[in-house]
Amino acid sequence: MYCQLRLLVLLSCLLAGHFHTAAAELKEGLPAPAFRAELLDGAKFDSASLLGKVIVLNFWATWCTPCREEMPAIDAFYRAHRGEGLEVIALSIDDPRDIAKVRRVVKDFSFAVAMTPGTQIAGYGRLSRVPVTFVIDRQGVLRLDGLKFAKLLNQTNLESLVAPLLRHSTQDIAISTRPLEKRELLATGK
Repeated sequence: MYCQLRLLVLLSCLLAGHFHTAAAELKEGLPAPAFRAELLDGAKFDSASLLGKVIVLNFWATWCTPCREEMPAIDAFYRAHRGEGLEVIALSIDDPRDIAKVRRVVKDFSFAVAMTPGTQIAGYGRLSRVPVTFVIDRQGVLRLDGLKFAKLLNQTNLESLVAPLLRHSTQDIAISTRPLEKRELLATGK
């Protein structure tokens, strides 16, 4: 009995350390964890295939009043900027049995929607509240950690947080991420 208890304690410590490490890896300025989801319409959403796009990943629930308050602003921002390489996915944390409620809430929105059960979102930490939003730039780098950002999204903060990321084209990214050639270094004096 003592050995079983000791083994259980050891496994608990190892698992707690593993989950703590996964959450600790989520850091602004570092590559964002890839995620995949099956959308309500059956289409697939894979962040790894969207390199070159800015992604807004929003966790929400039908019973969450602040979530529902920010969704029209997210939708308006998406409609205004989707032609510039913006992707928005809203992941509902509702119970899968409440899919009809989820569909009713999002029926007029144009962004992608999925349910978290069955979604592969490891690496985004444990959600202790909603709404929580993460922003990933065109290079796949986390630019907004929603676990640290506790404001509701509105037009103003979407414009200040996300719009600057949209101004960088994929061509700008290719230029900025490649090593400078010797002649370019000489021209810049570095």
